[in-house]
Amino acid sequence: MSIGDALRGRLLDPRTFITLYGTTPPRADAPPARVTAAATKLAERVIPLGLDGLVVYDVQDEHDRTDVPRPFPFLPTLEPRAYAQRLQLLTGVQALTYKVVVNFSEARWLTWLDETKADYGINYLSLVGSSTPNPAPDTLPVDRALQLAAAQIGGPTLGGVVIAERHSPAYDESQRLLHKAERGCRYFISQVVYDPAPTLKLLSDYVAACAAAEVAPRRIILTFSPCGRPQTLNFIKWLGVTLAPATEAALLSDPAPFRRSIQICCTILRTILDQGFAERLPLGVNIESVSIHKDEIEASIELVHALREVASAYGLPASGGF
Repeated sequence: MSIGDALRGRLLDPRTFITLYGTTPPRADAPPARVTAAATKLAERVIPLGLDGLVVYDVQDEHDRTDVPRPFPFLPTLEPRAYAQRLQLLTGVQALTYKVVVNFSEARWLTWLDETKADYGINYLSLVGSSTPNPAPDTLPVDRALQLAAAQIGGPTLGGVVIAERHSPAYDESQRLLHKAERGCRYFISQVVYDPAPTLKLLSDYVAACAAAEVAPRRIILTFSPCGRPQTLNFIKWLGVTLAPATEAALLSDPAPFRRSIQICCTILRTILDQGFAERLPLGVNIESVSIHKDEIEASIELVHALREVASAYGLPASGGF
């Protein structure tokens, strides 16, 4: 069995618990030597972890998502599939590559899919739609992009995003998950979780929706990220992540904020697992590291170990690197 087939098997096996590590590509204007150095350092950090997979994000401006000014200026990054290919070669670990589909025509999307498989060896794609609820009329809907990708013979294993904060009567995220699953999604990766309440509500409603529809739930991979700087905290909030005032105060006041953020993330995962969701749908964690600061990167590695210890305490079967 190939490495790629092994990851697909674990993703689709409801008895397993998945551990991923998320990263962003370097800046588009980075010299080749800097790109090589960044990828090599990342590989050295993650190879000993025995991860199930990597996540490579497709970073977008998202200026139309909110009226609040972006805390950091948007800087274009390298093509995600090119960086994912590089990381796969360096680590031997498959990458789940994000792709925002809104700027494609159907014809160009099909061509891009063919190129991605033939030229980059990318077998896992997480498709992202518009960041605004009212996209332009010529925008390729993510549902249609999923259908086209799922119809390809030998095509990629498809995933999507899940955002608990937008789950509401007006926008039923649990029903959206069912809808996307019908169109080919086999897993969903969440936005960063820093407040368990929205996630608990969504997971409860998703389990109920699957039972009502008599379908098996798809895997939900919960994203966690260390946070040790006010600037990082502001960016997380700008992205729409919910933080309780007490959580924000704790992070800002603690003399060891990274250690505190790791403790908070572990407590959130325990809170979710205490509700028995792992018995009703396949789960996993994605530890997100999108910072250039060494201390935040090191904290993300610590968070991998900490969350795995939490999962192990609940008897969740994990990968060989556990």
